[in-house]
Amino acid sequence: QVQLVVPMTVVFGPGSVPGDLPRPLPFRDVQEMEISVNLRTSVTSRYEMRYRSTTGQEEAALTAATAREADAALYPLQDNTLGSLTMYVVPETSSLLPQGINVYVGKHRSTLVRAVGALAALQARLREVTQLMSFRASSIAAALSDRVPDGRLGPDARRYLKSSLGYEITFSLLNPDPKSHTVDWDIEGAVNRYVKPVLDKLSLVANFSVDSQILYYAVLGVTPRYDKESSSFLLSAHSLPHVINPVEARLGSSAASLYPVLNFLLYVPERSHSPLYIQDKDGAPVSTNAFHSPRWGGIMVYNVEAPASPQASLPLHVEVDMARVMEVFLAQLRLLFGLSREEVPPEFLLEGLGNEGLADWELDHLLWAHTVENIATVSTTLTSLAQLLDKIGNIVIKDDVASEVYRAVASVQSAVTKLSLGHLQAAFQASKEAVTSSERAFFDPSLLHLLYFPDDQKFAIYIPLFLPMAVPILLSLAKIVRETRLRKKEPTKMD
Repeated sequence: QVQLVVPMTVVFGPGSVPGDLPRPLPFRDVQEMEISVNLRTSVTSRYEMRYRSTTGQEEAALTAATAREADAALYPLQDNTLGSLTMYVVPETSSLLPQGINVYVGKHRSTLVRAVGALAALQARLREVTQLMSFRASSIAAALSDRVPDGRLGPDARRYLKSSLGYEITFSLLNPDPKSHTVDWDIEGAVNRYVKPVLDKLSLVANFSVDSQILYYAVLGVTPRYDKESSSFLLSAHSLPHVINPVEARLGSSAASLYPVLNFLLYVPERSHSPLYIQDKDGAPVSTNAFHSPRWGGIMVYNVEAPASPQASLPLHVEVDMARVMEVFLAQLRLLFGLSREEVPPEFLLEGLGNEGLADWELDHLLWAHTVENIATVSTTLTSLAQLLDKIGNIVIKDDVASEVYRAVASVQSAVTKLSLGHLQAAFQASKEAVTSSERAFFDPSLLHLLYFPDDQKFAIYIPLFLPMAVPILLSLAKIVRETRLRKKEPTKMD
């Protein structure tokens, strides 16, 4: 049984304290909620809330002109432990929050919440904020998707990447018509500027490696439809799944990879199919001219402007606008990790991500989900290993395999304990160690199923071999025994 504990601090600014508080500040309160996964599995979420008043420094920070400035001033004053939340309640008349906005969510682990009259209404609003910033029932269900009945899973649950110790990201430029286009892209500079800050933050979650390649004469494998009205070529939504397989055969990146590979493809259409646009299910053009595939990656079509004069010399030199391309690829990367911001209520104002591409509370969101998924993975792996050992009675367990199993059990128990104490980072590290140990034990070469035979198979193999040899040996033994008896019966001669 897994219990997720979220340490929360609710700080009341001057003039924002509800009149129906059960006791004077400061005090503590606990709220629990059960997330049911299936008939046998459920996850308990426990919110440990500490209510207090602002300090002098916090009051000074809350007098800033804008919510962004207040958030920046409050950042050094708050608890920034992974998984923790700090919520500052400001008066209803506060000018920090714009008109119609009740909640401001910053880039770190704090929010500004507009006060409401009663404590119950405020707690309902705080609960809404908490589920956005820590974990939702849907994200936990997606993490445990292997155990959730298909009918209860949301449409996006299968889109998110499974938890892994590492990921490989490959950026590929596809130039199917090098005779017409010479394409240059500053992929190294773009990765350092746009991708590296995101991966630096995600390094807590997993290890990442990034590489790039340019593929010539690589076509999509689907012939686009020509549209006379717009004088352009169109790829409809139902043809997009058929684009990936022919392209993937040319990529070759996942053949020797130990970890999941995320493919981001930039496709420059050949001159005979230019310009090329992607349509959605309703037939409208997609604004980004890109699409993504769950747990695989994304493809963006980059159209090249036609030359002003038809006599222009070929090949045309194309310089890719990497800022526009990376904006699309980073949005797809966030979708693959389940960090979409589409479900935010209208009265919530979220701070822009800037160059980091990932807020601190979004990192916590990933850590919660991956920790729960790792615990479930270890449980499944060790159960499968136990079933294998029960099935093969004469299997040999080496000391190093046994120690890995013990280490996996101890680590997963430690992860569950750390979660129940609200120590998210320690719980995640323990769950990663448990996954590593359980996988080592399960895939140890000495536990290969084919090395051990059941008894009936041994008899079936060895009896046809030994029976023909045993017949003359048994007959010889019988003859020796018979002769020995006859010799004993003969009277001994006496001189």
